[in-house]
Amino acid sequence: MNKIITIAWNMIRRSLGSVKGVLIFILLPSVVVAGIISLTGGVGDGPATVLYANMDTGAAGKHLLSELEQTGDYKLEQRRDEAALKEAAIGQEGAAGIWIPEGYSAALIAGQEPQISIYELRASESSIIVKMKVNAIAGNMAEAAHAVAAVSGGTSADQQAQFAAVLKQAEQHHVGSLRTDYDLYPRETLGVITGLTLMFLMTLVTSSVSLINDDRRGRTMMRMFSAPVRSYEIALGNFLGSFLVGIIQIIVVLSLGKWILRYDYEMPMFLYFLVLAAFMLVSMGIASTVAGLIRNPRNAGMLNSLILIPTCMLGGCFWPISIMPDYMQKLANFTPQKWAIQAVDIAATGGGWNELWLPFAILSLMAAVLLTIGSTILRPNEAGISG
Repeated sequence: MNKIITIAWNMIRRSLGSVKGVLIFILLPSVVVAGIISLTGGVGDGPATVLYANMDTGAAGKHLLSELEQTGDYKLEQRRDEAALKEAAIGQEGAAGIWIPEGYSAALIAGQEPQISIYELRASESSIIVKMKVNAIAGNMAEAAHAVAAVSGGTSADQQAQFAAVLKQAEQHHVGSLRTDYDLYPRETLGVITGLTLMFLMTLVTSSVSLINDDRRGRTMMRMFSAPVRSYEIALGNFLGSFLVGIIQIIVVLSLGKWILRYDYEMPMFLYFLVLAAFMLVSMGIASTVAGLIRNPRNAGMLNSLILIPTCMLGGCFWPISIMPDYMQKLANFTPQKWAIQAVDIAATGGGWNELWLPFAILSLMAAVLLTIGSTILRPNEAGISG
């Protein structure tokens, strides 16, 4: 046992015992994952900021803003005029900008079709939904204004008062619908973040296992095998060291995302940690098996890259598996990325261990088989030593 710990500690010290090692194995993954979260997830998923400039003095403009605010999906910020609204939209101070023109309410009562302008620098999910909601609310107000104008024979001021009363009553929402959608599905951004994190962790594990190749090339592994140390102790020591390095990477990355960037992973952090740790064991098995099969250790990195990209594509790291052809979906069952992402999706939707046992069992089986093969064939050979 002491020999295994000694070998593992030597692996950790070689990986993280220098400034270069800390930069490559700790700082680099943290920066990359932070960038992924910032681009795809952001700081939490709170209400989207919507800018507005309301020049209408009637009830329609106030009703539109009130309906948007009551949804709870938006944080409304006012701008003084259309020029300020456009400038704020260009500066990306909000997901979209709403311009309500002067005389909007009066134009609706007169049977006209005044247009509400939506400003956005680039199309996004939030801005498109804002457009849809604004158009829906505007359509309902136009119908209400037409009805008021049809049944009322009073002056324009009387019609405006009746129109305002109708909108005020509509804001009470006495008649509504019962929500049965409880958001029991994972966010799309969570799948993207998980997939890219898995790809990057797999790359780092490959780099960690490459230290074993250095031992083969430098005859260090041959000296270890000639010493009074059993082969399984050497294998376990190397794998334990690589595993602990990976555990440190995962802890740093998750801590950064959870407590610094405040990203909501939608599941217990310990469970997300277990998924990444299980995937890392499979990645170690793949890397060690490839390293053992390659006679020239210098080619191991290239072959690992040839394995990394295709498996990530098949496993759903870049896009949902459901959009791929049937035969590719079947091939995805042989990739660890698919089962890791599936475990995250199940946990994010509130699933328990009665559902999680399958992806974890498959990941454990893959890790056991590949680590066994890798530890068996990862021995010094003449080509590797002379290379």
